[in-house]
Amino acid sequence: MTQVNPQAGQVVSPSDLADPAQHAEPFEHPRGRSKVRRGRWFKEVGWRHLVGIIAIIYAIIPILYTLSASLNPVGSVSGSSILPQTISVDNYVALFTDPERPFARWFLNTLIVAVAVVIASIFCSALAAYAFSRFRFKGRRGSLLTLLLIQMFPQFLAAAALFLLFTQIGEVMPAIGLDTLAGYIIVLLGGALGQVWLIKGFFDSIPRELDEAALMDGATHTQLYFKIILPLVTPILAVTGLLSFIGVLGEFILASLFLRDNEIKTPAVGPYGLLDADRTNNRGIFAAAAVLPPIPVILLLPYLQKFIVGGITAGSVKG
Repeated sequence: MTQVNPQAGQVVSPSDLADPAQHAEPFEHPRGRSKVRRGRWFKEVGWRHLVGIIAIIYAIIPILYTLSASLNPVGSVSGSSILPQTISVDNYVALFTDPERPFARWFLNTLIVAVAVVIASIFCSALAAYAFSRFRFKGRRGSLLTLLLIQMFPQFLAAAALFLLFTQIGEVMPAIGLDTLAGYIIVLLGGALGQVWLIKGFFDSIPRELDEAALMDGATHTQLYFKIILPLVTPILAVTGLLSFIGVLGEFILASLFLRDNEIKTPAVGPYGLLDADRTNNRGIFAAAAVLPPIPVILLLPYLQKFIVGGITAGSVKG
């Protein structure tokens, strides 16, 4: 049997007239709710933070150990710890004052090579990526696949052939032969088109209607590229430039083959030669030489951080 509420005109069943406590939600203590929320947060997000913290600790321990060894005046790596017990800059002073190890010259050589390679590789890769993205020509797909195939093989696989080639070139043109920065730059520029695929993905995300509007307004392809398209792809250029810069700083195999003169070496090669010839077991100077080269990258990261995230994500999906 049902009853009618005269005020609201609603039908009320006898079950609704029972004790309201029977229909109320069970009471849950706030502490229990917080535990459930924390458990759910850890399953969805928290475990990622935990993995990130473990990865950071795993990566920072060798850095701290190297920094501690560079500040250890004894010069022994085995006597160093993660946190330095005593702090001394004797290793850094010896690194820059010993004429047998012209570290300042090595560091300058690396900056010269890195800047030249970064500018040339970005320029060539950006031009090639624009052509592959905007133009349709015969052999376009085959050329892209060829570039991708070449990138699968490390450059040092051709080290022996490059060494023999530049030995003969140096006999004719000594300015670009062995033991010259110009020759070493040319060797590294052999992979100048290594970033084409990454830049092309960014070019594909730019609407073609922008090109058509500029061409209808009378712009040439050169004006379209340099004044309209190129400023829009600044993030990906910053990313590729940073990757190329880091690659040149850490390059060792080709540098050890082509840069044999002590004045032409880089920080990746020079300290290794001194370490191999040193019989005093002084590893503090070598640790100090390992700490200084990453400083330019550390200084560049805060400035390029806003471009790195946008450059990596924007080119991943075609707009």
